[in-house]
Order: sequence, then structure tokens, then C-alpha cells
Amino acid sequence: MVLRMASPAPSLKVENWLRGEPLTNFQPGKVYIVEFWASWCGPCVGAMPHLIELQAKYKDEGLEVVGVAASEEAPIADQARTKLDAWLTEKFSNLNYRIGFDSTGEMNKLWMDASSSLGIPRSFVVDRDGHIAFIGHPIQIDDVLPKIINGTWRTSYQAKAADAKRIAADQRLARELSILQTIRPAMEAKDWPAALSAVEEGIAAMPDNLKFREIHADLLLHKMRDTATGFQVLRQLVRDAIEKQSEAVRGLATVMRQLFDPENDKAHLPRAERFAIGRDVSEHILNSGQASGGLNFYSYGVVAQYYYESGDKQRAIELIERAMTWLDDPKAMPDAMREATKKYYMPRLLQTLANYRGEKFCCSGSCSISQENSQNAAAGGDMNGDVNRRCTIGAI
Repeated sequence: MVLRMASPAPSLKVENWLRGEPLTNFQPGKVYIVEFWASWCGPCVGAMPHLIELQAKYKDEGLEVVGVAASEEAPIADQARTKLDAWLTEKFSNLNYRIGFDSTGEMNKLWMDASSSLGIPRSFVVDRDGHIAFIGHPIQIDDVLPKIINGTWRTSYQAKAADAKRIAADQRLARELSILQTIRPAMEAKDWPAALSAVEEGIAAMPDNLKFREIHADLLLHKMRDTATGFQVLRQLVRDAIEKQSEAVRGLATVMRQLFDPENDKAHLPRAERFAIGRDVSEHILNSGQASGGLNFYSYGVVAQYYYESGDKQRAIELIERAMTWLDDPKAMPDAMREATKKYYMPRLLQTLANYRGEKFCCSGSCSISQENSQNAAAGGDMNGDVNRRCTIGAI
């Protein structure tokens, strides 16, 4: 069975209900959000407070949120179920919606596989007559849920366009994952010529795929150390990114990561060419951001490292501070996504800022010490000069 918008909702064949009363079928007249998630999935956990809010907000209008944990990790099902039960008690004692646990694979087969959904979190909204009205990421629900509740969404042009877009994206992802499966064995075996051949076949099949093009550049520059060909690949990526304005910043950020990521060994890269590309690309990223109304936190971060290595430490610090301000901005992205993103990236930005400043730095209750000072402390050096700076980051 193929599951898409307007399809009848599949059965709920849940192995155990860990929270809430068991639900065996969808009641006519109610709206359901069926959310596939796992406790190890950061974006899934980040979306849970938002689902709690939606359940409270729309309860009187007939909404029921149903979480389905069908991808928990443990040697046996009993351990996974017990572990998840304890995790829910510790992390979400205020949970106000049902949680089902399934290790049989039946729920994934009926819902995820049938809709060609390849990753979690994945939300399915069932409307009042028991049909699928939406399939997608939970952060996309806010705009469509009121229309599903009042019955105007499923037959709209916007709904059909959104579902067609979702299907196309899932198909692209499936194709990408299939190609990655041919690349991965060679990468794991460190057979760089075989990996290069596989990734070039992937680029031929999906020329606009940034992941393949980044692997391509990384192989040439950092694995095979073919800098001549590697820089040709980067320059072409720059040209393509600028030409396709909608993807410009993402593509250019990929170039900057290859040239200035602190985790990459860059000693073998021609310094003059590396910094020449870095200067031009950084200027274009910043100018593109100004023209489009702003950059996101990641773009600020990749440009900051270029300025830091160029000797403009103050500019680098300013850009990291802008990245942190962006993550703190409630308007930057939906709350659930922002909190999950902030939880993952804010400590890294804080550490980068401490490194740039060369001193301890604290913000939002967290502190990081510069790696240089940390190494001095480990070696028994004097840290009396280390300054405990506090976060004074303001609006951009």
C-alpha cells in the first residue's frame, strides 16, 4: 500500500502503550497527530515540548497527539521498553499525550515504509474523517493544523502542492542514500581511488547534490592530497553556488568548511590560494546575507574562522557573537527546532569564542575555557591571567 495525502489512515498496531489510554482506532470527528520518534533522536526530543503545547492548545477542538516509538535501540525489546519508560519519567513528567512503543516493525511497515519516509521525526496528521491530511516534519505542522481542524486543508491547492513537494524530496533522499551506500564501503576501507570513482558517479547522477560534492572535495584535498584537482573542484563549486542564488550560501559554506575547518589538516594546502578563495567567498557569503535579509548561525561560523586565521580576530569574534545571537532569536526558526539546534551548536560556538578570545567565557549558564589555556593548565602552567568574561551579546 502506498500512503500519501488523502489515503485512509492505516491501523494502529502498537505493541505497548507507555503513556495514556490504549488507542485501537481513530474516532470519527477527531484529529490525530501520529508522531514517529525515538529518544536518541535530537530533533525528535526537541519537538516534544511543542507537541505538548499543541495537545494543550487544540484539545478542546478534538486533537489527539500520539507518539510512536518504533526505533528504540537496545539488545532486546524488553530492555528498550523499560529504558524508554524510565527516560520518559525523567525527561517528560509533564507529558500530556499518548506514547506507544512498537518493536515488531509493524508500525514502521504500515506508516513509514508505506509513505517512503526514511527518517524521524516524521508526523502524520489524520483528519476528522480518518484520512491522511499531512505527512512531514513536526515543525511544519503549525501552519497547516488549524486548516486541518476546520476542514479546509486537504482539498486545497496548497495541500496538494505540499504533498507533491514532500514526495519529490523523499525520492531525492532515497536516491542519495542509495548512492551513499556505494560510497561508504570504500571510505571505510580508506580505498580513496575507489571512493573517488563512486562519488564521481554520484555527482554525475545528482550534479546538484552538495553532500556528494563536499565528499568529492574532501577526498581530493584532505585524503588524496591532490590539491591541484581539489582547488579546481572548489572553484567550480563556487561558480555553481553563485550562479544558483537560492543555494549560494550553502554551497559557499561547503567551500569554506573544506578550507578553514579547524579539524582539517591544512598545512599541505597552498596558503596563498586558500586565503584568496577564502577572502572572496567570505565577502560573497556576507553580502548575500545582507541582500537576503540575514545569515544563519552556521554561515557566520564558517566565515569567522577565515577572519581568525587571517589575523582579524575582532571580526571573527563579532561573527561568532552574531551566530549566538541568531540562535537566541525566537524569530529565527520554530521553537522546537531552535531549541534542539541551540542545544547542539551553542556549546561549540561558546568554545570557539573562548578560543578566539584566549580566555574563559560564559553565556546562558555555560562556560568554556580556551583550548590554549586548557593545555597550559594540563602542563602545569600559570592560569592566573585567565579572565572569566560574561556574555554581553546584544541584538544584531
